[in-house]
Amino acid sequence: MSVHQNFLLARIKAAGIESFLPRLSVVELRAGQVIAEMQQPVHSVHFPHSGIISCVVQLVGGGTIATGMIGRDGAFGASQALDGRVSLNKVVAQVPGVASVINDAHLVKAAESHPELRRILLKYDQFLLAQTQQTAACNALHSIQMRTCKWLLRMHDLAGTDFALTQEFLAQMMGVRRTSVTDVAGDLQKAGLIAYQRGQVRLIEIEKIRSLSCECHQDIRSQYRRIFA
Repeated sequence: MSVHQNFLLARIKAAGIESFLPRLSVVELRAGQVIAEMQQPVHSVHFPHSGIISCVVQLVGGGTIATGMIGRDGAFGASQALDGRVSLNKVVAQVPGVASVINDAHLVKAAESHPELRRILLKYDQFLLAQTQQTAACNALHSIQMRTCKWLLRMHDLAGTDFALTQEFLAQMMGVRRTSVTDVAGDLQKAGLIAYQRGQVRLIEIEKIRSLSCECHQDIRSQYRRIFA
């Protein structure tokens, strides 16, 4: 698996930091797989090459809502490993794929030898915080259709035009009723913007989906570009 399929690993290699790369192993990300539990230590760092990892807040009443997505543009667990912190959310593989994984102790040792490695990883953590804040504002102010289109565009960035996604899972990620997502998905499919069948989604008219989305997706992309300019 080429490190260039993950943006952070490619950037780390380009910076001449290669000592920890042999410590990476490739694992499969299965749909629904739990990567980390809330308030539990994180012992491994995941750099996805494909698929999507979601950070999820679980409420006492049983509801869930996604606060951010991590794919081939980033990593999960780096900041927790570097600072000995626990995971603030439940973290699950939303879309199946593969990832490079490294033990937290090996990453810490490499970061101690290469300050630039720590800097790159913490810059991504800054982006993830920005994404979480944007998502909170979006959930409070924007319609379900806008939010659905925003998440579809984010998935397109990370997984391409075809990916596995059930309406039930998307509803959980958005913190809304499944019937609300079903109605929006049905409207998008009738308009020819997406094709949806048996848990598989194909995005057909990306620009039209973009026109129905709120500004949050573009704002998140702009934050990424500014941080990694």
